[in-house]
Amino acid sequence: MKTQAAVMYGIGQPLRVEELDLAEPGPGEVRVTMGAAGVCHSDYHVMSGQAGHELPVVLGHEGAGTVTALGDGVEGLELGDHVVLSWIPYCGACFFCKNEKTHLCQAYKEPLWAGTMLDGSCRFSNASGPVYHLSMLACWAETVVVPQVSCVKIDKAVPFEIAALLGCAVTTGVGAALNRAKVANGDKVAVIGAGGVGLSIIMGAKLAGAAQIIAIDASPEAEGKARQLGATHFVDAKEDVGAAIQDLTEHGTDHVFEAAGKRVLQRAAIDYCRPGGQVTFVGMDANDATIDLPSTGITRSEIMVTGSIFGSCCTTRDFKEYGQHFQDGDLPVDQLIGRRYRLDQINTAIDDMLAGKSGRGVILFD
Repeated sequence: MKTQAAVMYGIGQPLRVEELDLAEPGPGEVRVTMGAAGVCHSDYHVMSGQAGHELPVVLGHEGAGTVTALGDGVEGLELGDHVVLSWIPYCGACFFCKNEKTHLCQAYKEPLWAGTMLDGSCRFSNASGPVYHLSMLACWAETVVVPQVSCVKIDKAVPFEIAALLGCAVTTGVGAALNRAKVANGDKVAVIGAGGVGLSIIMGAKLAGAAQIIAIDASPEAEGKARQLGATHFVDAKEDVGAAIQDLTEHGTDHVFEAAGKRVLQRAAIDYCRPGGQVTFVGMDANDATIDLPSTGITRSEIMVTGSIFGSCCTTRDFKEYGQHFQDGDLPVDQLIGRRYRLDQINTAIDDMLAGKSGRGVILFD
């Protein structure tokens, strides 16, 4: 069949929305008609060359849609099911999965990085040959073929634009607060970066009952959305952030989250944390990124420095749980959305994200 998709052909070049051939789903694969897809900074890491991905590739790793065809051997899914697509699927049988660390499963790492399906081949193609799939998903296409292990069934009452954001930003941020940092009632929290993931951390901290949530961002435009989603204070990143945090908290914060993925901010996060507190790196810098750690200072202050990938989540549990929180009204994912686009507006959506416009951009499909 044919489908429209946003294809990357070269580093730093605009994406081209064009028609591709899409093969039928193979064994263990599912065809999904997309309902919505998020616009995430991790996709731009591919466009900038930072990720070093094979080209050409259809980007997009945050999405949800409807199951429209099943390959041989697929179980647990039916035609018409609504699914959230997971960019870190898990096998359920390895050491990590058996120890409740499904987000660290390594079973599918090779095809994920290679941009292929599990069998090492691609389902997209054009006249020149195969076209790769980002994270085995390629959500910036009207129709996709994905592995069954990447599909998590969700309640049809959850709108696609909400379900799509559960596939990355919301789970990455909310999960970092709840699963990895385990923010507790009454805690004081600072969040560096008020993009989609940072705003989701704010929502997670509020859900956990944090007493103070300090959002830090260089864009004044970010303040309104941050406060709307639960921030009690906002600090302009161009100011003396450390002094501002001390004024607000007296002894520093219990938790600091770095959600921008910048080394200088990761290093600064340690200075914003109180003795005995925890710093959690959530944003992604380059694969070879390093920072200088004040090792003696960390020892003396007993600050814990850690990371969180994909909200330290179990997708089959957390996608459904966060979807239910949305339906219950205590996880306002709809307020996270800042802009909506058609697929043919994808380059505008990327430019708006890079310009720091508040909230998450979402691609809606007819």
